[in-house]
Amino acid sequence: MHAHLDKILINQVEIVERSKQLAKEISEKYAKTDKPLILVALLKGSVPFLAELMKHMSIDIEIDFMDVSSYGTNMESTRDIRILKDLDRSIKEHPIVIVEDIVDTGRTLQAVIKILDNKGAQSIEVVSLLDKPSRREVEVDVAYIGFEIPNEFVVGFGLDFAEKYRELPYIGILHKDFY
Repeated sequence: MHAHLDKILINQVEIVERSKQLAKEISEKYAKTDKPLILVALLKGSVPFLAELMKHMSIDIEIDFMDVSSYGTNMESTRDIRILKDLDRSIKEHPIVIVEDIVDTGRTLQAVIKILDNKGAQSIEVVSLLDKPSRREVEVDVAYIGFEIPNEFVVGFGLDFAEKYRELPYIGILHKDFY
């Protein structure tokens, strides 16, 4: 365990197993769609989860990325949602599954769903590795949830604090002395 953590909340084996289950559910749902499913990953935190999830998909998929920021280097959302990188392609009439690392207040995800809807997506669902419902400020529908977690500051498996700890292969609770 990394020295800056209080404890490991979700270990690597649990993440891999849950990713397999979610990939199976998504693959089954989109097995017979007329256009390829596009996984839209929200940078940077969702990249490890996207990589783990797509390894276990049993359908043809396409991927794209958006970089959407509301945190900067802070612990708390600034509520100023900025698109730093938009999609590289058209998603018109394609089914979309947004791949997210964590759903917290829901504000960023709500904005992204609206943007993708305005771009003409056939359907939009969300898969999130982590869900922190105790922090929700706006209602968002998350179709596929890896793990519901308590209101703790977590890092690892793509989640960071000031760009640190993303490389950890598990999710841990960051000790208060380090933020």
